[in-house]
Amino acid sequence: MRTFQASPVKWAAALLLSSSILFSQSAAFAASPATATAAADGAAQYKQYLKEELSVELSGTVTKGDFIEAVADALGYEPSGEEVAFTDLQSDDPLYNAAAALYEKGILSGPAVSGDQVLTASVAVLIAVRAADLKELAYTYPASKVDKALAKLKVSSAALGAKGAQEVAAAVDAGLIPAELYAGFKPNGAAGDELIHTLLGKVLVTKGLYKKYLGYVSDADIYSKLSAAYEASDIIEAPKLQELVNTALKQELVTGYSLKDSRFDPRFIDSLSLTYGHSDLKHAIQLIGLLRSEGIDAKVQFEPKTSAFIFLAEWGEPGPNVVQIENGNYINYDKEYDISFEFASAKDKAAFDRIVLAYAKKNEENQAGLIYGSWWQPLYFTTTALTDYEEITNNFIVDPNSPYTVNTFSLNEDSAKVVEGLKAIDPDAAIHPYAIWADQPFFRYLNGESA
Repeated sequence: MRTFQASPVKWAAALLLSSSILFSQSAAFAASPATATAAADGAAQYKQYLKEELSVELSGTVTKGDFIEAVADALGYEPSGEEVAFTDLQSDDPLYNAAAALYEKGILSGPAVSGDQVLTASVAVLIAVRAADLKELAYTYPASKVDKALAKLKVSSAALGAKGAQEVAAAVDAGLIPAELYAGFKPNGAAGDELIHTLLGKVLVTKGLYKKYLGYVSDADIYSKLSAAYEASDIIEAPKLQELVNTALKQELVTGYSLKDSRFDPRFIDSLSLTYGHSDLKHAIQLIGLLRSEGIDAKVQFEPKTSAFIFLAEWGEPGPNVVQIENGNYINYDKEYDISFEFASAKDKAAFDRIVLAYAKKNEENQAGLIYGSWWQPLYFTTTALTDYEEITNNFIVDPNSPYTVNTFSLNEDSAKVVEGLKAIDPDAAIHPYAIWADQPFFRYLNGESA
């Protein structure tokens, strides 16, 4: 097992997401994993997510200690520093921090940890139920309800003890143990790879720490969900961040920026996902239809976005969402969106570029054969290197006290200047530059080309 080693940017996003309950703005359309036409994620997808996104990897014979570490790592739990007295674990033991963190959360009860014991199916479920915040639900179960749920596993409550039986029963009803794992469930047998990774994945899901998406490209109702998400979105206002980047705009340090809300972060697997930006709902609807026509399915998440740029006074009458600045020009704000896709395979992800260039990239005025609202320089990008994409930098800015973030894209060679300039405006600004790979038309745009 590898320990949790998320990047600073992922940590920043995770911290913003974890604080989102402090803010009252509705995030109703930041959909949780949806029931969809395409197959829902299972053990294989959870295992890939844990490995690639959280650096948590379990294989071979798994001990209870291994599972405790995996749960603590996946949830980002750290001990408070208060001493926790275990009868079989000292403070200098490698397992101590994870065990102490879970003890403080009420997931472990002590006084012994028994970390060296082989992880059994029942122990894995008990830890998962508590980590998923379902313990109180479990303890509401009367004997009749326990027996009804355990009958699906062909397990008697006597084999689990009173509270253990309640917790396993709740795991069945809440979906932590899916139907395909019923037949192989042996309470005292070693927990298998499929059960272990399913439980870890389900814990992330119930805690809101797994993927968030409206549905799939192939869903019959994806268009209505997308329309509802767009209609519910609005211009984002984040005064603290905007003061910084608006000053950068006035100084011509950046040519534009976008504001986003981290509560809509899809948390997709980087190697399978990319993000596409636009402003028009009709374009988004047709883009989904285009992918369907090309036989491409993917998870779909809508992320509201506000883009800002300088609108010159000589261009004429500005739109409604502008703020005039000292030199007579305006800062223009546009309601836009990002759609993030997680594809079923790397092959499908790679095909996206070909599809957009053929049917959603404008090359001449009044060009026929394109979907509605196609741009001269479409913008889509990924956080992993991809053939025919160009590496650029996102000079990513966060506000630790709000869920809002700023994206300012630049050529790699310009990033240091941008960061230095932003720091000159606000020395305390939390800026995390990181590499992204963008489509070639947008790369040409950053180089000053118009098409």
